[in-house]
Amino acid sequence: MARKPATRVEFTLFDVVYEDGSVRSNRRVPSDVLGGLDGDAAARAVIEEQDRIIAEKSGTPAVGVKSIRRSGSKTIDRAVRPPPT
Repeated sequence: MARKPATRVEFTLFDVVYEDGSVRSNRRVPSDVLGGLDGDAAARAVIEEQDRIIAEKSGTPAVGVKSIRRSGSKTIDRAVRPPPT
């Protein structure tokens, strides 16, 4: 008997730079929350919520998000990598 196809949730990956200078790569955000007028701003809210939950469970304070960008994008975040001299 053939199996029914499972429902798959597609994710978009983001690189996150925090206010303390740390960087986390490939943070997963469900693709269905992205788009519309907000664009990737919804991803920031999802990532901040994930960080809040992680901070509660670990007992450490959450660090604020400085910037986000899609993983693998060609644009360089100048706050993270200064121009070469």
